[in-house]
Amino acid sequence: MNVLFGISASAGIGIGKAFVIPESEKRVISSKKIKNEDKPRHLERFNRSLAKITGQIASQLDSVKDDKVQSEIFETYFLMLNDPEFLGDVRKTFESENYSIEYVLNQKTEDYANRLRSSGNAYLAERSEDICDIFGRVLNDLLDFHPFDIENVPDDAVIVAKSMNPSDTVILSKRRIAGIALTDGGVSSHVGILARNYGIPAVFNINDILEEIKNNDTVIIDGNSGEVINEPDDFTVSEYQQKIDEAKAHAEKLKVYRDLPSQTSDGENFQLMANIGTVEEAKVAIEEGADGIGLFRTEFLFMSEANANSSMGAAHSKVAAFSEENQFLAYKTVLETMKGKPVTIRTLDAGGDKIISSLDINHSTSEEKNPLMGLRAIRLTLANPSLLRTQFRALYRASVYGNLKIMLPLITSVEQVEEALALASKVQEELKTENIPFNPDVPVGVMIETAAAAMISDCLANTADFFSIGTNDLTQYTIGVDRENALVAPLYDEFHLAVLRLLHKTIKAAESAGIPVSVCGEMASRAESVIVLAGMGVRNLSMSPKLITSVKELLSKMSIEELKAISSKRLNSL
Repeated sequence: MNVLFGISASAGIGIGKAFVIPESEKRVISSKKIKNEDKPRHLERFNRSLAKITGQIASQLDSVKDDKVQSEIFETYFLMLNDPEFLGDVRKTFESENYSIEYVLNQKTEDYANRLRSSGNAYLAERSEDICDIFGRVLNDLLDFHPFDIENVPDDAVIVAKSMNPSDTVILSKRRIAGIALTDGGVSSHVGILARNYGIPAVFNINDILEEIKNNDTVIIDGNSGEVINEPDDFTVSEYQQKIDEAKAHAEKLKVYRDLPSQTSDGENFQLMANIGTVEEAKVAIEEGADGIGLFRTEFLFMSEANANSSMGAAHSKVAAFSEENQFLAYKTVLETMKGKPVTIRTLDAGGDKIISSLDINHSTSEEKNPLMGLRAIRLTLANPSLLRTQFRALYRASVYGNLKIMLPLITSVEQVEEALALASKVQEELKTENIPFNPDVPVGVMIETAAAAMISDCLANTADFFSIGTNDLTQYTIGVDRENALVAPLYDEFHLAVLRLLHKTIKAAESAGIPVSVCGEMASRAESVIVLAGMGVRNLSMSPKLITSVKELLSKMSIEELKAISSKRLNSL
């Protein structure tokens, strides 16, 4: 029995036989020059292969049309295969040089991929793999090269590989996959996102996995702890199978809480809201019994729009931002889906690690030495007011379709709130002049996610209509720990006395001013921290939709006095 360690990309436990995907064989592409009279034949072959792969992608797109994430992958591939800039560059280089079409296509694919890898944008860096994947398929057809076929993966297998091509991930929706273990892959990669969507346990960043695990080895994937156990003994298999059975049974029991109110055993009401990043997730929130949307991260709408439109050229060009009309339709759809339940929409939180290449953004985070502390979130939109103005217009137009709240991210001063509110007032005047209906009484609140905001929360409470505490950033900024850095991650502590004191100060400031306060970080969904927050007086928590029923269950089994008594052990040093 051998235990391997990696990073959890998707929670859960799976047991199955290893299906090892071998490392890709190297294509042999000749750099030998060709004759001018052979060029038409090479171009004809290229066009034929391009059309063939485009047809295959169109067919795959049709087969996954009901799966948004899978559809987006193949839509992106389809756009890449028809990108006039890239194809024009390939054909122009081929005509001006005397190399084979395979050689030119391979060189241009690597060139564009390298530009994206060096863009300083994690999202675009991952899209470089998309380019290599899709035009690699064109190259394979040109070379009559037949690599490994992902369709051979059987049901109930644990996929073991160095990496998975994005186009291969369609297998995750076609087979019952017990787990995924990879050497490469990020939590925000296509594979990671899809694994979470399909509930497939996944662990990434496992060194030398192909040397450690062989085909048909019995493998346990523990996506909760980030562990992979190869060839476990009978006792370990039995132990983990029991955990799987218990998780399934518990998930069934939790379903009864979907339609029950969020309250303690003695009747104290809570609001359990959902965090979402896409329009479609609002439906999931309703299905899971959410009392509303506590955080709609609009940057993902902007990122998918901008990056899809510029996948091939974003390393060296910019595109127009997410239009007012498209934003309006997205916000309207979410508000209508929630049927009168509150929907808190956060204005664009871009910059830092969430980069958007847009003509409306007069700035590149690649120019910053520390972008997470730089021009991001409200700082970025106030520095580029056309972005915020457009978003305010779309939000206010959508406000008549539901119960809207607007939230401003990364606020560190009262002046920032006042400047944003002034722009919101101008937008309202514009809409009045244009006879466009809107709700003038939409609450505008702020996120408390820095020590600065927490320390002046009494001042902010006089300007903001509500607070939402983002505990993830508040914690790492307060104690100076990057939770994504494995070297210091053990130091990340949401119960650090400094963090608890800032939480306490913010909650009391909101209570004194008579404004609502909610928590939307990971603390809002973990049992121990839910108890502490409840003891502090928080009654509004926002979390991943899938976690709502488990928090409802926790609250339903305890009284407020019990919650306060348990939390006092953490809070007695405040």
